[in-house]
Amino acid sequence: MKRLLLFLSAAAISSAATGNWGTYLGDSAGSQFSPLRQITPQNVAGLEVAWTYRAGGLDGKNRTQIQCNPLVIDGVLYGTTPDLQLFALDAATGAERWRFDPAAIPGMTKVGVNRGLATWTDGPARRILYANSNWLHAIDAATGRRIPGFGREGSINLKDGLGRDVSKLSLQVTTPGIVYRDLIVMGMRLGEGPGPAAPGHIRAFDVRTGAMVWRFNTIPSPGEPGYETWPPDAHKYIGGVNVWAGFALDEKRGLVFCPTGSAAFDFWGGNRIGQNLYANCLIALDATTGRRVWHFQFVRHDLWDRDLPSPPDLLTVTHGGQRIDAVAQTTKSGHVFVFNRETGEPLFPVEDIPVPKSDIPGESAWSSQPQPLKPAPFARQLFTHAEITRRTPEAHRAVLETYAMLRPHLPFMPPSRAGTIILPGFDGGAEWGGAATDPDGILYVNANEMAWILTLVDAKASAPGGPVSGAGLFTQICAACHGLEGKGNAAQNIPPLENVGQRLKLPEVLTLLQTGKGVMPSFAFLSEAQRTAVAGHLFGLEPVVDPRNAPAANAPAANDVTRKQELDDGGDALGRIPYTITGYNRWLDPEGYPAIKPPWGTLNAIDLNTGEYRWSVPLGEWPELAAKGVPRTGTENYGGPAVTAGGVIFIAASRDEHLRAFDRRTGRELWKAKLPAAGYATPAIYSVGDRQYVVIACGGGKIGARSGDAYVAFALPK
Repeated sequence: MKRLLLFLSAAAISSAATGNWGTYLGDSAGSQFSPLRQITPQNVAGLEVAWTYRAGGLDGKNRTQIQCNPLVIDGVLYGTTPDLQLFALDAATGAERWRFDPAAIPGMTKVGVNRGLATWTDGPARRILYANSNWLHAIDAATGRRIPGFGREGSINLKDGLGRDVSKLSLQVTTPGIVYRDLIVMGMRLGEGPGPAAPGHIRAFDVRTGAMVWRFNTIPSPGEPGYETWPPDAHKYIGGVNVWAGFALDEKRGLVFCPTGSAAFDFWGGNRIGQNLYANCLIALDATTGRRVWHFQFVRHDLWDRDLPSPPDLLTVTHGGQRIDAVAQTTKSGHVFVFNRETGEPLFPVEDIPVPKSDIPGESAWSSQPQPLKPAPFARQLFTHAEITRRTPEAHRAVLETYAMLRPHLPFMPPSRAGTIILPGFDGGAEWGGAATDPDGILYVNANEMAWILTLVDAKASAPGGPVSGAGLFTQICAACHGLEGKGNAAQNIPPLENVGQRLKLPEVLTLLQTGKGVMPSFAFLSEAQRTAVAGHLFGLEPVVDPRNAPAANAPAANDVTRKQELDDGGDALGRIPYTITGYNRWLDPEGYPAIKPPWGTLNAIDLNTGEYRWSVPLGEWPELAAKGVPRTGTENYGGPAVTAGGVIFIAASRDEHLRAFDRRTGRELWKAKLPAAGYATPAIYSVGDRQYVVIACGGGKIGARSGDAYVAFALPK
């Protein structure tokens, strides 16, 4: 019993007595709730900057970000820099104590973003479990040094132990794992495009040694439940079905709740016809063994990139006069599903709605999808003529012209060559910042109200057995992000590739394709000849590749060879997905404002006891529109809210670079403060001594915003 007490959760650590924010998003339940009461609706307007920490690590090109929700434990804050270094600060002053840079270790890379950290303690010894790229490190919390007994010299390679060779495929950890006793349960971010992708199996590792203890196969192997929902041997070539958004943990029951993403390729599933368990599922696993207890699938045979975007929330609600321990899951589509935590039974009715068929050759969209009858969606579901912007007559006319050329919008309208409206867009609805909950059973969630346009294009790199062109390879692996013409996407932090030769030399481009950088994944699965062909295309050359120089197949052919042949004969995996997309395209008017009427971003309070809304308000504004007298429109937003027992909700998230405070009961905005850069992260709330703090990472860098390197802490005057 004494030893068990040493493994008490960070939720217990984050008590009112200690004032800690000891787990990612506040506690293992994912509540984003603080029991601190010093800051109230009556005094929040008196908040002032207590300290600012400049982390460094900017790239000078406004492409870096900080999405970290830091930990604060016993007066020490642990966070990450824009270039993925780990640091510790005095949480009362912002003074740095130590820093760990994985780039100083031979062979380590720093690709992607970091949203937070995990921690474990055994008596006085504490370790920070921190990931960059595909590496998980155990760091001594006192010194900032790796702990040698964990894995190899303090690190483990998360590409190992997935059941097939993924050494050349993209794998990053953006959101931290969750600790249960002496295990850390890990998810990861994987490739989602037409190229090969790693499988997203959920794994638990011993926090002392780094050894893998269990693995749950999210793409089932023969003999495992769910195998029949895929084509034969899909586990050998399909990727994705990964937990990238984070976990929630019921320590009393020993259950870990795992929200999964879609299978790769995101937008065409002709090589994975079927229901595709356990993609797009909330899975309750026994945290000790990895055994499945129950699951619920939100999207069957996903064709819309409808990953579950945020950690689940564990809370207690009253239904039918009974107190029920529940788990709530928010979705990109703007819905909240609420389940009995033990059984998976929905607490509000869920109905299957019929959805349109696909007209894309080789595709077979699932005929129906589940929707909850309560609560009502927290984002609009239909883009009709009436929803077109009327900001100016010119904007209305331009959007109307595009609208007339697209497929009429319905929920779950399949991807098409004509162009399909996605509303809410690929970034939600809900997004990775997570929802907050309070002890009264109220859920607070911010939403994006943005329409995007999805367009499929033919993307064969070559005819079967024929030469592969650099242009064809570019279409397959680059166009989804950079666009067919290489114009980039500033809103997604993706630079243009036009005139790349004026900025980079050919060897530098070849290296980037091999290693990746920032938000760009590695394309190491390409052969040297293929990388040369892609780079040559960017420099105005058109080399071709003999397919015999390509890597072994990781994906099946479209419909032109049998699955057995493609698994046996090798060949180029890139030639086997017949479609790609023209890009992740927000639908904007000619001046860069959303094509849909406001609000463009909201903050919502939903009573999960009744399924009714308490309130909904716009979140953020466009300063130039406000100056013209346009009412607060809300903005696209990233990062979640944190709620306090004192009655205040804190959230940054909006593109206008402010941290705001709202009244928890009414939704009234009480206070806001300008930040050095946009706070695309979830705040942490903690106390040191008798002073309560709210800290936010100000990294900017998304949706065209300037990048920043600051953490800013606010408190009431001493």
